[in-house]
Amino acid sequence: MVVKVGSSSLTTASGVIDVDRVDALVDVLAARRRTGTQIVLVSSGAIAAGLGPLGLAARPRDLATQQAAASVGQGVLVARYTSSFARYGLRVGQVLLTADDMMRRSHHRNAQRTLARLLELGIVPVVNENDTVATDEIRFGDNDRLAALVAHLIHADALVLLSDVDALYTGDPRKPESRRLAEITGPADLVGVELGRSGAVGTGGMITKVQAARIATGAGVPVVLTAAAHAAQALAGADVGTYFHPGGRHPGTRLLWLAHATTGRGRLHLDSGAVEAVVGRRKSLLPAGVTAVEGDFAAGDPVDLCAPVGRVVARGLVNFDAGEIPDLLGRSTRELATELGPEYERELIHRDDIVILEAHH
Repeated sequence: MVVKVGSSSLTTASGVIDVDRVDALVDVLAARRRTGTQIVLVSSGAIAAGLGPLGLAARPRDLATQQAAASVGQGVLVARYTSSFARYGLRVGQVLLTADDMMRRSHHRNAQRTLARLLELGIVPVVNENDTVATDEIRFGDNDRLAALVAHLIHADALVLLSDVDALYTGDPRKPESRRLAEITGPADLVGVELGRSGAVGTGGMITKVQAARIATGAGVPVVLTAAAHAAQALAGADVGTYFHPGGRHPGTRLLWLAHATTGRGRLHLDSGAVEAVVGRRKSLLPAGVTAVEGDFAAGDPVDLCAPVGRVVARGLVNFDAGEIPDLLGRSTRELATELGPEYERELIHRDDIVILEAHH
């Protein structure tokens, strides 16, 4: 089971770790561990925990100060977890990840092996984004998406998202007309739902939690969203919060990684025929169907595939460097092989390396 807890559930408004809140969460997780359930804890709070020691009144806006706060706060956070879990004879292991770790397949596999081994050894992994080294271009931005990807990575049976809101509501939960949504079975259940954004301490918000739920349920992992105060009931399967039903399809790690853990390093613009072939008929992308190329990328990088109107419809791992592609555009692979050599008689992106991001209409 993957349990994600947000900054606002762990710290005071001034950025100090709330010892009682941490201990209360650990009490619940340790009780669940005694039943034989393996737990991976995805914990926010490093930057928030660093605000107090650094004398900062609010979360800094610039990346360098955020990284400094994370550097100070991460040690505070893990020390608190180490002490709290030790009350039950449990050890924790720190795992810091960046989005780049999910984008590079060798790093991705290493993270998978490390988490699996920690669980085998009876350790409680405490996962967080590596804010100290992450850059604006390669960061998750919130731990909700990270938690969903970790849940898929370890083939979790459930993902529990804990925050300061006890469920997903149709609107602002402070308004009397808003009602709790007990179950979400698919996108249709979210039509008309107002999704709030982040608070003062964290970076997420309800919108990031719903996006994380979509990632996890799309990978076959059920999701419960509720308040940290209801953690015990949620982990026991009680009717609290909002339950997101898993989807019927379980995509491979490769495609989930490509869809949700990568960012396109460039763009290939497709004509309508290529869009129909790639998105509609799940074919490989050939040079003849590409009208333009943007960005600076290398062979093996993820690139976005755009319909004629500029809408991103798919993402794939390209077989050529950006500088090679302009000379290939609009030409058949047979023609290219004759003129440039047999190594050019291949697709720009193989269909096994393409994930569809938007359905073709």
